[in-house]
Amino acid sequence: MLHTIQNSALTVTIDSVGAQLMSVTAAGGTEYLWNGQAPYWGGRAPNLFPYVGRLTEDSCAVEGTIYPMGRHGFARRAQFEAVEQAEDRVTLRTQDTGETRKSYPWAFAFSVAYALEGASLHVTFAVENRDRRTLYFGLGAHPGFRVPLEEGKDFTDYRLTFSRPCRPWQVQLSSDYMISGQETPFPLEGGDTLRLRHDLFHHDAIIFHHMDRTVTLSAGPGTRGVTVSFPQMSYLGVWHTPDTDSPFVCLEPWVSLPSRQGIVEDLTQQDGLVRLAPGERYANRWSITVF
Repeated sequence: MLHTIQNSALTVTIDSVGAQLMSVTAAGGTEYLWNGQAPYWGGRAPNLFPYVGRLTEDSCAVEGTIYPMGRHGFARRAQFEAVEQAEDRVTLRTQDTGETRKSYPWAFAFSVAYALEGASLHVTFAVENRDRRTLYFGLGAHPGFRVPLEEGKDFTDYRLTFSRPCRPWQVQLSSDYMISGQETPFPLEGGDTLRLRHDLFHHDAIIFHHMDRTVTLSAGPGTRGVTVSFPQMSYLGVWHTPDTDSPFVCLEPWVSLPSRQGIVEDLTQQDGLVRLAPGERYANRWSITVF
């Protein structure tokens, strides 16, 4: 089932499967979101819960028991129910089932709220711990944006520009695309800019740490673009399908990192995961602004 919200600037469509964005269209008709086109990448903007990225052996551990879990967790394939809806906002929620407990042994509710404000789409992730034990989870977003966004431009005309100069570090990946445990400086042009090239993604995502938490995708002044702001998230993944000329780029704010190389992560021990006491609620807000 699809849900549509709109205002004078934007029309946004969300799928009840995964609470995934399907379209972000400006009043003039420009579509900003990637369309899930084969053969590049069938996703558009999956929501990542209760884990971000790959897990060693596609498994995690909890108190000595091993549980199977696929990449990016299971919420992106879950059925969400609309629990609140108005013309310019909607909140979708999923919760634990017998099936989810086979891979994640906690009682929880996970909701994604979308709300329009002018040319901005505000997204709020919320997690409720309905269990008697502390809840441990990873969380992130994975929106893909069309590149180029207008005729006469090429992928390599585009750049990522942080809102202020920063000195990010790159989280290094192993040969198997797991976390290697190393971080190295990643100098930006002028202290704030990364020009896009397809070969940037030959070894999967570039994962930034210690960067500014607002980034803009554009081909420069006077062009169409997208700004993603994520004040509560520590990492930014930048990705498109490796070794291709994919006409999109994903800007992925993450709270936590994937699994380390060779380690089946114990969720109760992994650094960076959110820890939520019984009965508590966690919320994390980020936004997309188009221009």
